[in-house]
Amino acid sequence: MGASCGFAREFSANLRVSVMYNPRLMLRFLLALGILLGGYAVACAQINTGANAASPSAQIVGTPAQSELLWQKLEATVQAANRDLDGTMGVAIMDLTDGRTFLLNPDAVFAQASSIKVAVLTELYRQQQESDHSATGKARLTDVYTVNAGDLVADSAIMGGLTPSVTRVTNRDLATFMVAVSDNSATNVLIDRVGMDNVNAMLTSLGLTHTRLQRMMMDVKAAQAGRENLSTPREMMTLFADLYQHKILNQPLTDDFFRVLSTPKPSDIPRNIPDDVVIANKPGELAGVRNDVGIVFVPNRPFVIVVMTAYLKRGRDGNDAIARIAGAAYDYFDRVGRSSPYGRIVNERNSH
Repeated sequence: MGASCGFAREFSANLRVSVMYNPRLMLRFLLALGILLGGYAVACAQINTGANAASPSAQIVGTPAQSELLWQKLEATVQAANRDLDGTMGVAIMDLTDGRTFLLNPDAVFAQASSIKVAVLTELYRQQQESDHSATGKARLTDVYTVNAGDLVADSAIMGGLTPSVTRVTNRDLATFMVAVSDNSATNVLIDRVGMDNVNAMLTSLGLTHTRLQRMMMDVKAAQAGRENLSTPREMMTLFADLYQHKILNQPLTDDFFRVLSTPKPSDIPRNIPDDVVIANKPGELAGVRNDVGIVFVPNRPFVIVVMTAYLKRGRDGNDAIARIAGAAYDYFDRVGRSSPYGRIVNERNSH
């Protein structure tokens, strides 16, 4: 219609030239021209008014910006937790629905403590998958282990209470001990059975070059020699994302992997999250170090969360920082998972 308005003006200019030497035609022309231009002026004004009125609507339609504001609040909470911490911190959070991430010091290398046991568990299930495809010499979940007193080390709440040379458990049982109470003896038996080199080869194949299993649990001499179990927030986040997306294990083994890892345990990620939310995580603790890593299975919006801390003046501060960040992340993903794109939480009680 804008083009038509321009055409009318050009047409009237040309017509004036042809009638300017005929007075009678000139009078008729002027009358017709007034009517014509008046009508087009009204039409063009309506078009311009309509276009201007439409602009605010186009901006209002961009309501996903509301969730962006909520995401910014999550980022601000993480930054505040980092500023308040008397120590160092690395954080990686991934939305498993759309892949969006928040990263804070993502490539800093942290001592893992017991969080490295996630890598041991992953290799156990990977070898089970290879065994299912007829590979030989691989550890299986159903392989039986008879408790041996020579395998016992400190911080082995379950294994230390079993009867040596009598009690028989499976590799999957050992994995459950390793996850639920972070049993170090069970972990060391599994490392022997899957092979430390195989764990690291698996990590390398996934591109996780800074995540390394370099010593057994409670091997103080190895730690003093600098052989520490290591990872970064980004790489641990990637490992969990790859597991969730079935890039490592098939569907049944992935489901069982997360079933074992979600065994309830003392840890910081769940502290500010409702009890009925499934959380597959593994904390880690050493002097000056507090970590917790895993997936929170929020309905409609699961997410990976990795928080690693070091150089802590007070270990409890690291625990509290992890709980604070995990709670804020849960609040974001829970609300986004239950809300419309406009930020409204719709349920049967407010469906008007």
